[in-house]
Amino acid sequence: MTSTFAPALRPGAGAPQPFSGTAPTGATAVSFTAVGRRFGETAALDGVDLRIGAGETVALLGPNGAGKSTAIGLMLGLLDPTTGRVAVLGETPQAAVRGGKIGAMLQESGLPILARVGELVELVRSLSPHPMGTDEILRRAGLTGLASRRTEALSGGEAQRVRFALAIAGDPELLFLDEPTVAMDVETRRAFWADMREFAAEGRTILFATHYLEEADQVADRIVVLDRGRIVADGTAAAIKRGAHARTLRFRLAAPDSTALAALPGVQAVDIAGDRVLVRTADPDATARALLRTDLDVRELELGGPDLEEAFLALTGGER
Repeated sequence: MTSTFAPALRPGAGAPQPFSGTAPTGATAVSFTAVGRRFGETAALDGVDLRIGAGETVALLGPNGAGKSTAIGLMLGLLDPTTGRVAVLGETPQAAVRGGKIGAMLQESGLPILARVGELVELVRSLSPHPMGTDEILRRAGLTGLASRRTEALSGGEAQRVRFALAIAGDPELLFLDEPTVAMDVETRRAFWADMREFAAEGRTILFATHYLEEADQVADRIVVLDRGRIVADGTAAAIKRGAHARTLRFRLAAPDSTALAALPGVQAVDIAGDRVLVRTADPDATARALLRTDLDVRELELGGPDLEEAFLALTGGER
């Protein structure tokens, strides 16, 4: 998705009050009811049902073309469903945007040149019905010392933080982040997610799409996996990893023979790197017993479950 964040224009009388910092217990932030979205003959989403509770931090995962950007576009009111119904914070996405309830940091959104960071923040604040304070925006985005810097002088990670600042300038109840830590180094990425945990602790809802699966594993309360326009998994990272049937055996073996190892019972895949072997198996007990009955000099044998990446690849047919 390549659209730049566009804040809602300031409404007249009856504008919503600033976010209180607490989400109603049991409230729904986003709901999809039998949602389909077609582009010509292509079904980007196909009968999707989804509910995201207020205050949740949810990761949206899926390979390229799975429907993630389409789903986010529907939630932001940038697209209309072909079939079904989308509601955000109890109203249409367009109404929620107009009310300043939604903030979005979209992938590859541009920043104007010859503009200073502080000027951009002030512009977006002026267009928001209940903006966050300037100093608070800059603090949360890690930009306190960069307010006077021009956008063309920003590093990739700093530019991402400016996009984040613009997304939160309206003090939103619901925040969308599309690949938010692209171009950030490890230290900046860690600081960014620390800020996100603080933001979420105030009762706000955060939905983010990412290709960094370790981020989803560490940060999200819940993970939704899309593939070919349908939800193929929805739950905590631990539950999704448990649901992947493959388990792993790791060990060291001099001159391992991939063909012989692949013939062991239950084995689904064998990866070899020098004398280190990783075996994925649907029946780890049977595989381990058979392995230990051979005359192979197996060392440092470890039995483990799949990580989130392995579970993701199993769910999506091996696509990233």
